[in-house]
Amino acid sequence: MDGKGPIAVPQNRAGPFWMPKATSSPGYRWFVLVLLTFVYVLNFLDRQLLSILAKPIQDDLQVTDGQLGLLGGLYFALFYCGISLPVAWFADRGNRVRVLSVACALWSAATVASGLAGSYAQLVLARMAVGVGEAGGAPPSYAILSDYFPPQQRGRALGLFNLAPPIGQALGVAFGATLAALYDWRLAFIVLGAVGVVAAVIVWGTVREPARGASDPVGNKATTTGHRASFWQGARDFFRRPALSLVALASGATQFITYGMANFAVLFLMREKGMGLADVALYFSLLVGVAVGGGIFVSGWLVDRLGRRWPSAFALVPAGALALATPFYIGFVHVPDWQTAMLFLAIPFFLNFFYLTPAITQVQNAVPAYQRTLAGALLLLVMNLIGLGLGPTYLGAMSDHFRSGGADNPLQMAFYSLLPFYLIAIAIYVALAFAINRERKAA
Repeated sequence: MDGKGPIAVPQNRAGPFWMPKATSSPGYRWFVLVLLTFVYVLNFLDRQLLSILAKPIQDDLQVTDGQLGLLGGLYFALFYCGISLPVAWFADRGNRVRVLSVACALWSAATVASGLAGSYAQLVLARMAVGVGEAGGAPPSYAILSDYFPPQQRGRALGLFNLAPPIGQALGVAFGATLAALYDWRLAFIVLGAVGVVAAVIVWGTVREPARGASDPVGNKATTTGHRASFWQGARDFFRRPALSLVALASGATQFITYGMANFAVLFLMREKGMGLADVALYFSLLVGVAVGGGIFVSGWLVDRLGRRWPSAFALVPAGALALATPFYIGFVHVPDWQTAMLFLAIPFFLNFFYLTPAITQVQNAVPAYQRTLAGALLLLVMNLIGLGLGPTYLGAMSDHFRSGGADNPLQMAFYSLLPFYLIAIAIYVALAFAINRERKAA
């Protein structure tokens, strides 16, 4: 990928007395990873609150399944995805740490506004503002961590960073359901938003901007730092490479399933399988934290071990995981009681998330250092437009459709309609494996 003109890269500039002199020290590198992971946890904790508190929100604001799907899906994703590319372009040309800090403060303030909403329209506006802020969260973090950790450690570092979604989801379940049961659903949003504002200040004051390409091997093209990121050239090159465009499409197809499930699983378990809010706070939070977190971490470990020898493992590992998950997903939807359903659900929650770390690691390793934020944003753009934007929207609309047709179990029927997307995602991953092998031979 080409760039235009030189750019000054901040490197270990003087800072407050509590910050270390060298950003390359192992201790500080891990401190940055932990702090950025915590910020990402807040990001997903906020998203999870909406799905966990779906029933009290529905009861309070009188919204349908379809409206709920739009709220957590299309409305959020349009602003999240629409802002992510200009934010990434700006971050690749400037200070990524500052971008992340401001973004965290913005989405946290919007989270507080979500708890103060008095109508569905006000809640829609608040969630759109959350989407604008969260667009500046993950892509700068991917690029910052890729410049702190060398390629041989990057899969594990990004794998640990990507434990944030399951941790955030688990905490969202426990935190949100407990507060809603004891007090009110609004308090959960307000408390979470306040914590996020404090976290934004800590990131601004303690994290140093690393030199672009600082952790890449000398002589690797990815170490090029004397360029500005060319937005259109970077976008064209990303989508012209089948190994990059296909991983984005495959991840989007997988997220269509995962976000559809995540946004409606609690409502499904409560409304159609008899689960109580107190049980959600305890059992569902443990399931999400252990199963999803385990899937993300194990997949990062696998691609670190297998990817160096067989690059197609970045595609075949998630494809095999989805194939194994399918029969257990059917069991989750079919069984009548929530206890058995939870046992079946643990396997898809573990295996469905084998896509995330391989996708991010593959993209970060494949592009020059000065375009890592943009490449990460392009990956998330496709993933989130398809998965986050359409997955919950589709599932909510299908539930309303089956309800209008007189079905006694409309949400269960909607969950069954997700099955073809398992096959679609697996097929795209197989095509990606061939594309990776062709690109490797051509190189």
